[in-house]
Amino acid sequence: MSKTHNLNRLAYFAAVVETGSFTKAADRLGVTKAVVSSQVTQLEQELKATLLVRNTRKVSATGAGRLFYTRCTSILNQAEEAFSEMSQLSEHPVGVLRMTAPHDYGTAVIAPLVARFRRQYPDCQVELYLGDDHSDLMAGDLDLAIRIGWLRDSTLLARKMGGFRQLLVGASFGQFDHIRHPDDLADRPFIANKALSDPLQWVFQSASGDTVSARLQSDLSIDSAPAIMAAVKEGAGLAILPDYLVRDHLMSGTLTKVLPEWRLPEGGIFVVLPASKFRAAKVSVFTEMLRQTERARVQ
Repeated sequence: MSKTHNLNRLAYFAAVVETGSFTKAADRLGVTKAVVSSQVTQLEQELKATLLVRNTRKVSATGAGRLFYTRCTSILNQAEEAFSEMSQLSEHPVGVLRMTAPHDYGTAVIAPLVARFRRQYPDCQVELYLGDDHSDLMAGDLDLAIRIGWLRDSTLLARKMGGFRQLLVGASFGQFDHIRHPDDLADRPFIANKALSDPLQWVFQSASGDTVSARLQSDLSIDSAPAIMAAVKEGAGLAILPDYLVRDHLMSGTLTKVLPEWRLPEGGIFVVLPASKFRAAKVSVFTEMLRQTERARVQ
């Protein structure tokens, strides 16, 4: 008679390998460290093999552990797809929707959208992680990621939700009448966005199609777009910011658009999904809500 194994232990083991820590695995799974350790120990006893090497700083897989982890992830991914397929049959999204988004876009657009999503689908919980690093969707156990700008090559599935304009803005009380050409910006205080690879080099395009490459000067650098906007409002200098962040401030008059007849490169707004045949209803519905939000925003 064959022995019945507790397949739940595969998820505990995989979480430890992916996070490199019993504590982090426990946090991801919502259980105690002792439970994770006990489940992995029992798994090793069942297999009569050492799967993990434990030290004071990190937990890593043995050769046998790496081989077993490959098989585990295949099984767990198939199980997740099976649950995702079944969840599509549900009329309303259910379960936990886990996603990540950049700080500025996440605060300005995604957080309000999440609130509407929760009101409309109270049986679905949401975990939103804000950060400008490109989180690993598989290792981070995420359902989707919002990416802003220009995507690098990826094996993941990317769907464009919309786009945004970059705008040169200044404080409403600033004097900008004499700025009529990008060359006029050379001696103007500018706040650089340190999150960009080259925050001082910009290409402007006129209505007639002429392009001008401008190298700006900056004595103030900040790595957060909302913080840059706050500094601009206080008169610290000009800055280039996305339209979704400054739109309300331009309408209220706290910020003003500089060189409005010149355009800067536009960026895209994408939903990035793990490669999978099936999409859970919670993912499909939220993605469509974001698409509609972007469509309404640019009108």
